Amino acid sequence: MFSRQKNHHWPAFILFILIVLPALTIAQHLPAQAREEIKFDDFFIDKAMRINLYMTGNAKEEEFIIQNIYQEDCWPESKANLTNPFNYGHYFIKVYEAASNLLIYAKGFDCQLGEYKTTTPALNGVKKVFQRAVRIPWPKRPVKVVFEARDRQNLLHLLAAETIDPGDYHLLKETAKGGDYTFEVIKTGPPPERVDLAFLAEGYTAEDKDKFVTDVKKFSSFLFEKEPYKSNQDRFNVYGVFRPSAERGMDEPRQKAYKNTALKASFNAFDLDRYMLTEEGFALREMAAGVPYDTIVVLVNSSRYGGGGIYNDYCITTVDNKASLSVFIHEFGHSFAGLADEYYTSDVAYNEFYPARVEPLEPNITALLDLEHIKWQDLLSPGIKIPTDYGKEEIEKLQAEMKTSFQEMQKAVEEARKKNLKEAEIKKLQAKFQEKSKLLQAKIQAIREKYKDLEDKVGAFEGAGYASKDLYRPQMYCVMISSPKIEFCRVCQRAIQQMIDYYTR
Repeated sequence: MFSRQKNHHWPAFILFILIVLPALTIAQHLPAQAREEIKFDDFFIDKAMRINLYMTGNAKEEEFIIQNIYQEDCWPESKANLTNPFNYGHYFIKVYEAASNLLIYAKGFDCQLGEYKTTTPALNGVKKVFQRAVRIPWPKRPVKVVFEARDRQNLLHLLAAETIDPGDYHLLKETAKGGDYTFEVIKTGPPPERVDLAFLAEGYTAEDKDKFVTDVKKFSSFLFEKEPYKSNQDRFNVYGVFRPSAERGMDEPRQKAYKNTALKASFNAFDLDRYMLTEEGFALREMAAGVPYDTIVVLVNSSRYGGGGIYNDYCITTVDNKASLSVFIHEFGHSFAGLADEYYTSDVAYNEFYPARVEPLEPNITALLDLEHIKWQDLLSPGIKIPTDYGKEEIEKLQAEMKTSFQEMQKAVEEARKKNLKEAEIKKLQAKFQEKSKLLQAKIQAIREKYKDLEDKVGAFEGAGYASKDLYRPQMYCVMISSPKIEFCRVCQRAIQQMIDYYTR
C-alpha cells in the first residue's frame, strides 16, 4: 500500500520531480490571501489521521517507513490555522490535495532521530530506529503527504512521499483502546479553539490513581502561575489520562534498575544520566488519543531528577523531585513552543548540534550572523550593546579555578587517607581549600553585582545551545537556562504567546 523511499535513493528523486515539485511550485506561488482562505470543511472532516512512522538512520542517512494509519475520533487542533507559520522542527509534514496539488496542511516537528544523528554512534555509522506518530486532519479526498528533513544548513529536502486515499480499507478505524481513566481538570471551550493539554501517567500503579490526579492538578496549577500561561489560562483545556503500570517509577539503566511501566520511560537517553525519554511513540499517542490533545506531558511517578522534551511530540518529567516543577516548564518550553536550551556548561551527547555559521531555527537563540537585524531586534533594550558583555569570561576563569581547586582537594584528601592521617588533619586540609573556594565565589559574586543592571535587559548574551562561544541568548536569566524566579525571558514569553495564538485563533 505504501511506497517507501530513502532520501538518498533515485526513486525518491523521481517521485519528487513527478509528484512533489508541481505541488511545491503551486504552493510557493499561491497568493498569501488564497492560502489563508483554505477552509477546514472544504478539505477535511472532524477526525484525525494518525500516521505511525518508523524513523531510522544515522548521521549520513535517514528513512521513514509507515507502519500503519489510524483514525482518531476528533480533530482537536485549530481548524483555522492549517499551514503552520513557524519554521521550527528538523522535519516537516506537508499535505497536498491530490487532484489540485494545493497545500492544505503543514506542520514542523522533531523526533529523537534528529538528536541521535548528532551523537558519536550515529557519526560512526550506527543506525537506530525510533517510533514517531504524526497527526493530520482526516482528508475528504486523496492527498499527497510529503515528509521533509533538514540538512546541516537547515534547508528542507524531500525525505519521503505517500499518496493516501482516506477511503482505503487498509486504514484502521478501530475504537481507541479502552480501560484508561480520563478526566478534565480545566475546560474553557471547544478543543479546536483552545490549547488542549493532556497529562499522561507513567509509573503509577493502580493504587496511585488519586496521586496522579493530584499531581496533574499540581503541575497544571504551577504552569498557570507563570507568564504567559498565567494570562492565557482561559485559552487552555487540561485533561488527564491514567493507565496503571505494573510497577512504580521508570528504567534507570546505569543503576541496572528496570521497571515494567505503561510507556517504558527510561533515563540515560543518548547515555545522559539525567535525560529521560520514551521510545514507545506509538503507545504514547494511542494513550493520549483518549482525550482531545494538542500537546502532551508525561508525568513519571519518581523522585529522580530529570526529564526531556521534543518539539511537537511530548515532554516528560518526574514528579517528586524538589526541582520537578521547574524541569516541567523548561521541558514544556521545548515540546510546546519549540524553544532551545540556552545553557552551555552541561555535558551533552551531541556533536555540534548547531552547525557553525548557521542561524538556529529556534526563536530564543541566535548565531548573531547579522548584528543589525537579530531575530529579537524589536525587543532589544534601548542602548544595549550587541553582543552584550556580562563578565562571562572573567566568571568562567574563576569557575575553572574553583574546579581545579576542588580536584586538588580531592586528590590531597585521598593521599592523606592513604597515609592514615588523623581525621582532624584531613578536616584542616579540606578547610584550607574551602576557604579558597569562598574567596573565588566572592569574586564571582562581585562580577555579577557589577553587571546586575543587565538582569532585566534584552540583548545578546554569549553562551547558549550547548556552546560557550558563537551562540547567544536574549537575557541573562530564563527558564531555558536558569532563572532564580523561574521565569521565562521576554523573547521566550513572546514565542510561547505566538504558539498559544496559533492554536486558539
